[in-house]
Amino acid sequence: MRRLPFPAPPTTRRVVAAWPAAVAGTIALSLAGEGAAHAAPPAPPLSSLPTAPLKVLPVLTALTGTVTYTVQPGDTVWGIARANGLDVASVQAANGLGPDSVIRPGQVLVLGGAPAAPAAPAPAPAAVTHEVQPGDTISAIASANGVSLDAVLSANGLTRASIIYPGDVLQIPSGAPAAASAAVAAVTAPGLDAEQSDNARLIIRIGRELGVSDHGIRIALGTAMQESWLRNLDWGDRDSLGLFQQRPSMGWGTPEQIRDPDRATRVFYGGPSDPNGFTTRGLLDIPGWEQMAYADAAQAVQISAYPDRYAQWEQPATTWLAVLG
Repeated sequence: MRRLPFPAPPTTRRVVAAWPAAVAGTIALSLAGEGAAHAAPPAPPLSSLPTAPLKVLPVLTALTGTVTYTVQPGDTVWGIARANGLDVASVQAANGLGPDSVIRPGQVLVLGGAPAAPAAPAPAPAAVTHEVQPGDTISAIASANGVSLDAVLSANGLTRASIIYPGDVLQIPSGAPAAASAAVAAVTAPGLDAEQSDNARLIIRIGRELGVSDHGIRIALGTAMQESWLRNLDWGDRDSLGLFQQRPSMGWGTPEQIRDPDRATRVFYGGPSDPNGFTTRGLLDIPGWEQMAYADAAQAVQISAYPDRYAQWEQPATTWLAVLG
């Protein structure tokens, strides 16, 4: 397998944006309004009110018999009620507010007519299930449904050591787990772009699923970085392909199989669940690999012409695992 040079990672720059003046002013006004709402004085007697006409507040809207008002920066419930000839208590009651309630700019208050109807509760999401097919894995099922592996395990009372069989029906959780999964997917590790981070995350996930130690996962991450820059390449030295630059001519699989990052990673790890069986030798198949030096263990799998180059990735791989794993 040809070992390709790795370019220096791009410089990461952090850009800190200043708050626009308009936004800062709105925040200041909002805070002033909030403080006033918390410490609103009692309404003065009518005799003490100024003789000048009261300010008419804008943004009043009539909708199906209900008059509403959109709160502006600096507003208080008392000020809105008095400016529109209303009783403070009635405005509070119509909007479910208490004496200490805080109103904020953009909030819509009901000032007259029928109170706004409460929003209808969101319908409960329909239950999603998956019938296990031959070749399915829990991690692949979770990924296909946009949820985390742990969410699927928890929903079905399973552990990472559990075995699923064709015909089993798994409950697929929805909602928050999918959002959390999307948030996790957006994380990138130092020195890696989004594509590289996604591939690193896949290597880590499969390693966890197979019960590989952190040392083994770090070896896999560094090997993939040295071989392909953590990219699923469709080219390489001679017939080398994919994340680990495995060669069809050496029995690692067909070109399509080697270009499947999930399968290629499992073949690199090897062990009892190796898709190649005994055709190739993965990391877990090497006696004493846990006691080997980092580069020696990677070289035992890859048989590279440049065995010392793996060592440079041990520390970066430790960081990537800490951030993404």
